[in-house]
Amino acid sequence: MLTTTKPRRCKAPGCPNKFTQYQSFVVWCSPTCGAVIAQAKLAKAKRVAATVERKADQEKRQAFKRIPELIAAAQIQFNTFIRLRDKDKGCFVCGRPFKDLPGQVQHAGHVRSRGAAGHLRFNEDNCLGECEGCNGPRGAKPHQIKAGAIARIGQERYEALENDNTPHKWKREELVAIKQKYAALVRELRSRTWTS
Repeated sequence: MLTTTKPRRCKAPGCPNKFTQYQSFVVWCSPTCGAVIAQAKLAKAKRVAATVERKADQEKRQAFKRIPELIAAAQIQFNTFIRLRDKDKGCFVCGRPFKDLPGQVQHAGHVRSRGAAGHLRFNEDNCLGECEGCNGPRGAKPHQIKAGAIARIGQERYEALENDNTPHKWKREELVAIKQKYAALVRELRSRTWTS
């Protein structure tokens, strides 16, 4: 039993009434308001259970993804990071600033292509902001890409890229970690953009 007789506000959503609390667990003014509170708690419990179930389903789907699907998902996050990182630097080949115009849209261009050097697809030195015109099928020539990359990352780092021919077999855990790492970096870069 409570000894206080001070009127308290009813906890039911939208109820403006006050009541005298006679038990510590009673937070409603009438049985109708008690039922509303109980339904709200039940709805919240269902939402929490649905969230837990949804996360479990996502983890199951992730476990069944094949390596090419994981590579593609990681590549999306990595390329987004590169575009955010280099958005104010302009194209590394021609130097033009990026705009929402044909040929000037920003891409994440690989110095050594993913087909020729798949082991370098997630190397930050190997991927730089490049305009659509230079990255397209009739875009920049190899000597232009080399000159632009050396100007952006330096001769020593470019030679390290050129000399890296170590084969690499991507593993599931490694690709999931890469995706998570670059997703976090993307969130960080976007939060910096919004705060500044």
